[in-house]
Amino acid sequence: MSVLVAGAGPVGLSAALVLAVGGMPVTVLEAGDEPAAESRASTFHPPTLEMLADLGVLGELLERGLVARTFQYRDRRGGPIATLDLGVLAADTPYPFRVQCEQNKLCAILLEHVRRHGGEVLFGREVREVDDRTVTTATGERHTADWIIAADGAHSAVRRALGIGFEGLTYPETFLVASVEEDLAALLPGLAPINYVFDPEEWLVLLRTPDHWRVLLPDGPGELRDRLRAVADPGREWKIRHATPYRVHQRVATRFLAGRVLLAGDAAHVNNPLGGLGMNSGIHDAVLMAGALLGRDSPGRVAARRRAVALEHVQAISHRNWARMRSPDVHDELRALAADPVAAREHLLRACLISSLREPG
Repeated sequence: MSVLVAGAGPVGLSAALVLAVGGMPVTVLEAGDEPAAESRASTFHPPTLEMLADLGVLGELLERGLVARTFQYRDRRGGPIATLDLGVLAADTPYPFRVQCEQNKLCAILLEHVRRHGGEVLFGREVREVDDRTVTTATGERHTADWIIAADGAHSAVRRALGIGFEGLTYPETFLVASVEEDLAALLPGLAPINYVFDPEEWLVLLRTPDHWRVLLPDGPGELRDRLRAVADPGREWKIRHATPYRVHQRVATRFLAGRVLLAGDAAHVNNPLGGLGMNSGIHDAVLMAGALLGRDSPGRVAARRRAVALEHVQAISHRNWARMRSPDVHDELRALAADPVAAREHLLRACLISSLREPG
């Protein structure tokens, strides 16, 4: 049996590595001419770290990443509200922390391991058509396999070729992510590596990565440099490496399995970035679906379960996170949560997607 994977992002390469390690012939078709250089997602949750450890790549990710044992809720004007310590998950996972690392660094690691285990990764092969178990690229090449895993992103050509619906909503506000060359921990004393800053008018997420701090906020009026100086003022304009506005959607494919095609990651479901659930749940899709093709489970059962997880966990949690960022009425709730280790553990089991993998489905 052989497998084609559309897309060489973290989801597609994770699926390919599972298959290659399992001894199954796998070919990855990637539209880009080279591995993507943009950082995009940067937070890895504990169950994802467990999967990457099983694949033999976690050590290299840890060498390139930053371990974050806590994250913080803050008020835009009042400062820290509560700090949650992932150490309360020590009995639930061998990795009771998050790792902050740009996704392109993981992709480089995965690519090397896929090739080392005999997998084939072909760049400059944009998938255009899917017919049964055959994929046709923009260059006219035809590739056939027993199974296809579509990990070709939110605009998935595979999903569209199969006529699978992608239902959901688009948020009214445009999001803006800026990578900055500033020491925000010095500008905002007590800052954690991951910070959710509440404000009904202009919420923020402040994330530390190995290379820079990242600021996520809703796009709005005024110059970005002025808006950032309102967050913290170094006495000059902020040093901005790059800034990108983008529209954000919450959508789930109407099915994750069509014949011999499985949809994974953004090809199957997209959500807002608050909570860092998109890439993590996508890697979970990839590992479990590829495992099913190796005979560890039924592909149909895994596809159905992953769709339920997308709806009941990823979509629900990420949308609630967005609503809370705009709410002035959750401070006492968050302080109580941080003060109660039992409640904090239950909250983090869900927020880190551990419960999504352990609940019966």
